[in-house]
Amino acid sequence: MSTLRGVPGIRGTDHIGFTVPDLEEAHAFLIDILGCDEVYRLGAKRSDGDWMHSRLGVHPRTIISEIRFYRLGQGANFEVFLYESADGQNPQPRNSDIGGYHIAFYVDDLDAAVQYLHDNNVEVMGTPTASMQSAEGQRWVYFRSPWGLQFELVSFPEGKAYEEQAARLLWHPAHPER
Repeated sequence: MSTLRGVPGIRGTDHIGFTVPDLEEAHAFLIDILGCDEVYRLGAKRSDGDWMHSRLGVHPRTIISEIRFYRLGQGANFEVFLYESADGQNPQPRNSDIGGYHIAFYVDDLDAAVQYLHDNNVEVMGTPTASMQSAEGQRWVYFRSPWGLQFELVSFPEGKAYEEQAARLLWHPAHPER
């Protein structure tokens, strides 16, 4: 009996994909606000059969108008889709909805990063919050893209409380070697 667990050969996250309503608006936000680099683009994809449904779980006549790939620093690639949905689009889920999500970024100086967002008219959701319990030492705040996707900034330059006794640490973008 094998003692291995998980998908054979899995190494980690390759990219995060999301759909936007306006690719040019998203491009400007990713480049100008987050500091991403655009890496490459893919053209339209459509299918006469059920390829779109069987591979992507969308209506068979849905069209992907364009896909763009971006890289952010040392830790995230984004695959950004512009769809022409054949059966309409649902509103973006809230964090409390099934399938709800957010994307979090580590920053060295949370206060400077929040000020940068304010200076660039980005919606910041409240003020930074100090975490408690095992995450004590971390501060965080959410912000929204122009199309409503929620992002989070986190910072814990002195570490988190759990690290003192943990056998395994969470991956840290500022210390990927650990």
